[in-house]
Amino acid sequence: MSQPFTGPLPTIAAPVVSPGRSSLRVSALGGGHGLKATLSALRIIAAEHLTAICTVADDGGSSGRLRQDMDVLPPGDLRMALTALCDDTEWGRTWAEVMQHRFSSRDGVSGSLDNHAMGNLLIVALWELLGDPVDGLRWAGALLGARGQVLPMSRTPLTMSGIVEPVHSDGEPVRIYSQAELARAGQLGRLTDVQIHPAEAEACTEAVTAIELSDWVVFGPGSWYTSVLPHLLLHDLRSALYDTEARRCVVMNLKADTDETSGMTAAEHLQVLHHYAPELHIDAIIADPRSISDAERGAFESAAQQLGAEITYAKVKHSERSDVHDPLRLAIAFNEVFHQ
Repeated sequence: MSQPFTGPLPTIAAPVVSPGRSSLRVSALGGGHGLKATLSALRIIAAEHLTAICTVADDGGSSGRLRQDMDVLPPGDLRMALTALCDDTEWGRTWAEVMQHRFSSRDGVSGSLDNHAMGNLLIVALWELLGDPVDGLRWAGALLGARGQVLPMSRTPLTMSGIVEPVHSDGEPVRIYSQAELARAGQLGRLTDVQIHPAEAEACTEAVTAIELSDWVVFGPGSWYTSVLPHLLLHDLRSALYDTEARRCVVMNLKADTDETSGMTAAEHLQVLHHYAPELHIDAIIADPRSISDAERGAFESAAQQLGAEITYAKVKHSERSDVHDPLRLAIAFNEVFHQ
């Protein structure tokens, strides 16, 4: 086995902040495509001190295979966050494509590398060489020229479970032990009693520090139960989110009814946060007005009020893809909220 590298760690890349650009410290919590959307927007306006804090409970796809084979943190969400922070230069765009590249064997061959993302393999290699997930991500960020830092919510690989209350009254509640299966559980019924395991896992100290030092902490968008909620289930992280002097912002999904949250309204999404973290105060909520129907707007605004939040309705949908946030439009909305 390779010996851990003991050389000096690279510094985190940070662009020069112009007088018109925000110098706020912002931490964004989540995972997958939702966190990538947030980071792509925040990179435009909060370039100096930006931290991504990612879930580490994924057990599907390439991440799940590497986790099972190598006993490591699932690298997929961390990889996506790094690519979102790549500079919009030829260097940054090239490395973002390299990190996202997935291997595929020639026709008729089933290879061991099939569907593995190159970035996942690179991150795991750095972890093996350096002996620490945070150090490995820092080196990966330096290679990519990432603007900001990417951290795992815990150095311990986590799993998730939840009870699915069946849609039909004659069905029996079932507890599912898999993040990948929970992400599709809405097709079977309503999720309740969502937990992370091991319950006593420690939060990443660097992530806790980033939250403590932030001016703003951002949740969402993303898979509500498996990307947004996990940060509130880890005791140390939840305590940091309760105690931080940072203001807190939630970005709503553009579509409330997904494979994970089938039948749920936007108001119920906010109620989930309040249920699992009743002491959490939210200062601001960003929602696309076209995603909240007139019929549910009253309930949505009542749920926001319960959290202590002020809603900013902003057109943040991509002009060509109704299920995707437009980075520039979302950046403008963040800028408005952060400087109110």
